Amino acid sequence: MYSKTHLLAGFFVCVTLVIILLFADHYASLNLPEGMLVPLRWLPVLILFLYALRSKSLTTWIFFAMLAGGEFGHDFPSLATNMDVLSLIFLRLIKTIIAPLLFGTLVVGIAGHSDLKQTGRLGWKSILYFELVTTIALFLGLAAINISRAGVGLVLPESADIKDLTGPAHQGWKDIILHIFPENIAKSIAGAEILQIVVFSILFGIAMVMVAEKYRMPMLTFARSLSEVMFKFTKIIMYFAPVAVFASIAFIVGHMGIVVIISLLKLLGTLYIALLAFMLFVLLPVCLLAKIPVRGFIRAITEPATIAFATTSSEAALPLAMQKMEEFGVPQKIVSFVLPLGYTFNLDGTTLYLSLASVFVAQASGIDMPFGTQLLMLLTLMLTSKGVAGVSRASLVILLGTVSSFGLSTLPVFLILGVDALMDMGRTATNVIGNSLASVVIARWEKEFDSEKAGRMSMVKKAESLYD
Repeated sequence: MYSKTHLLAGFFVCVTLVIILLFADHYASLNLPEGMLVPLRWLPVLILFLYALRSKSLTTWIFFAMLAGGEFGHDFPSLATNMDVLSLIFLRLIKTIIAPLLFGTLVVGIAGHSDLKQTGRLGWKSILYFELVTTIALFLGLAAINISRAGVGLVLPESADIKDLTGPAHQGWKDIILHIFPENIAKSIAGAEILQIVVFSILFGIAMVMVAEKYRMPMLTFARSLSEVMFKFTKIIMYFAPVAVFASIAFIVGHMGIVVIISLLKLLGTLYIALLAFMLFVLLPVCLLAKIPVRGFIRAITEPATIAFATTSSEAALPLAMQKMEEFGVPQKIVSFVLPLGYTFNLDGTTLYLSLASVFVAQASGIDMPFGTQLLMLLTLMLTSKGVAGVSRASLVILLGTVSSFGLSTLPVFLILGVDALMDMGRTATNVIGNSLASVVIARWEKEFDSEKAGRMSMVKKAESLYD
């Protein structure tokens, strides 16, 4: 029985061999028979299938589904063009999550932190910092995708999802403002008006903080229970994600050909360049302005960020991040407050990704979205991205809800899902780095950061590296 390492090595060897043969066949005119190329192309798919069986990882299954769907769509286009019904089933299930998940998480995020009154100055400083940095991240993502234009040039196939698709209707400033506020919450939920749901949830959470504890606690318990149930609900639906990805990629490739992969690679490259720019031009200047030892902070955050990158889970890195920040000189009372709060309000990598992906969907849909509409979309994302860090692929839920509420095609979202695991690594690591830095900034702002402790930790790390 082959190990996972052997299977993974065999996969990369087969992929390399197939690429070499395809290039040689195309550019050197080898004229290899199709009967030879087809089995060769399916061999790495089979190996990845065996690897997925051994690893039992949803991410691995999604990778397999993307590769198998692309090959199936290329080899059997007549069958693939009828498979979009599976991806549409997945879309409908995801849409059922949006309203209850947003309501539960936002209400808990507001009413559950009613102790911000007691923490006073620490609370408003944290929120102010979080909103400033995540807003910058949103604009950076918007700028990156408008520069790279990764979605431009895609010609989506006709389907039930995108027929009669038009751009967002022109609205005056009064219409835009009125559209933010709900007149009937049931109507807002039925119409997938995500921003209106958010406004209702925020006001509901504020009202809960203002009532007596005997009235607040039952509703808070209900909101927490609703959030937990919806997290599990989402987890169940995500088991269907590989099937949806296979069907969607097969459907798209069957209609458009393998050229669609180029746009996905451009999107992936755009995200990582934008995340790198965010670290260099936002987080690094914040370190310098707050007079935080940059090298020491990098040493402190490397391990938690690596765990977040490898597991695509911010929660997996949280305990170690808290420990490292305390060792770095941040008081325990600030770490225990800022880091968990940041997991609700300070998702730098996720917010950057969402603004980038939303405009990519508009570009792929062939819609020239005005800058004013893009700003409104940013406002929607700034609010809806709060409080959903605890659920796997939560960004998919937010992205689908946002593009639906702006009248965009949801079909490109399934293309994004094909590379979402790779994108999730970068944005999750960025979330952990941003939250950890926030705890240091707030400690410095409160004049409680222990610079000597940070210096000692840096010297210890340096000594350890010299000893090794």
